[in-house]
Amino acid sequence: MSGPASILPLRAHRLAFEAGGTRLLDDVSFILPAGRRTVLLGPNGAGKSLLLRLCHGLLKPSSGEVRWAIEGRRSARRQAMVFQQPVMLRRSAVGNITHALAAHDVPRADRLTRANAALALAGLSHVARRPARVLSGGEQQRLALARAWATEPEILFLDEPTASLDPAATRAVETLIEGFHAADTKIVMATHDLGQARRIADDILFLHKGRLLEATDAAAFFEKPQTKEGRAFIAGELLW
Repeated sequence: MSGPASILPLRAHRLAFEAGGTRLLDDVSFILPAGRRTVLLGPNGAGKSLLLRLCHGLLKPSSGEVRWAIEGRRSARRQAMVFQQPVMLRRSAVGNITHALAAHDVPRADRLTRANAALALAGLSHVARRPARVLSGGEQQRLALARAWATEPEILFLDEPTASLDPAATRAVETLIEGFHAADTKIVMATHDLGQARRIADDILFLHKGRLLEATDAAAFFEKPQTKEGRAFIAGELLW
């Protein structure tokens, strides 16, 4: 018996977003297929976080559209997003996850089992009963990932999830991300870290000043960017 129909691919068509009279994204189009890990790459202020929020439905574009293969409630329920600064509820670590599962209409009898499995995956079983807000930054980020994973998303948006973490915590988060990918969750991640993008990306969306300048295979991008801005970014030069 086949599983539920996929909400992917996601198609973004001529997205634009304006705020305060300033156009922050302009004429951005791309397709996100299932499977491959997509990294939104570019300098700070390029529009990466904004684009993730538009894709996830947290913001509405000023023009253009985001379209899923299946629209409506199913597409909304089969995606999740983790932010650079994780949002922790005023409850225990396990309570953060069971609350998310309740919001996804998971039967009460199944919530604790799924929450404990998610905590174990993230290496957080030992802090299950601790208040989530007293955990370290790295533990909070892993908890945010575990909470997202527990809802069984088909696509997971990640907004610079390791930007404020030390190397050990960063590696732990990247290991979790790799595990999600291996379990067939589509990963879409924003970063300005070239090393991280090289480790994670199958595909690159390179943004600069609110425009999508390159959409290509990651190996091709890192070997030979097609734009002067891409070449400057790879070379570590400042982009204005």
